[in-house]
Amino acid sequence: MNPLPDELRRRAAAIKLLIMDVDGVLTDGRIFIRDNGEEIKAFHTLDGHGIKMLQQNGVQTAIITGRDAPSVGVRVRALGIGHYFKGISDKRAAYEALRAASGVAEHECAYIGDDVVDLPVMVRCGLPVAVPEAHDFVKHYAVYTTARPAGAGAVRELCDLIMEAQGYLKPALERYTQ
Repeated sequence: MNPLPDELRRRAAAIKLLIMDVDGVLTDGRIFIRDNGEEIKAFHTLDGHGIKMLQQNGVQTAIITGRDAPSVGVRVRALGIGHYFKGISDKRAAYEALRAASGVAEHECAYIGDDVVDLPVMVRCGLPVAVPEAHDFVKHYAVYTTARPAGAGAVRELCDLIMEAQGYLKPALERYTQ
C-alpha cells in the first residue's frame, strides 16, 4: 500500500465503526430481479474477507441500506456484521441510532457510499469515502475515493486503509504466511 497522506491517516486511525451502503458499494449497483420478484445480488469475496479482518482487529461493522433484500441479510449473517439497518429511507436517523447503539463518536465512524442518499451520513462522519462510480456530487464530499470499483474490492481497499492507519495491516497479512 502507498503511504497515506497525513490527514487521511489521522482520520482512518480513529475509526472504530465502518458503515457501508450495499447497492453500488458492496455490489456493482446492478439489481437483478427474477420473474417472481426475488432480487439477486453479487458480492465480492475480497470485500468479505476485508470486513472479517477489520472486525478481528476491533473495528465494528454496520450496513445501512434503503432496500430490504433477503440476500443481504444472508451476507450480513455470514460476515458477522454487527449492525444491520434495512429498508431505511432516513439514513441520518439510522446513523444516530447506530452511533448510540455502538457507543462511538462521529469522528470514529467511516462511511462508504455512492449516491446522494448516503450524504446525510457522509457529511457527519469522520471518514467519508466514495467508490469510483459514485455520483460526482457525492465524490465532492468524500475525503477518499477508492481505486477499486464497487462490488469488486472497494470495501476491501477501505478496510486495508483503516488497518494500515491503525498499524494492523502488516501483521494481519503476515499471519497468512506463518
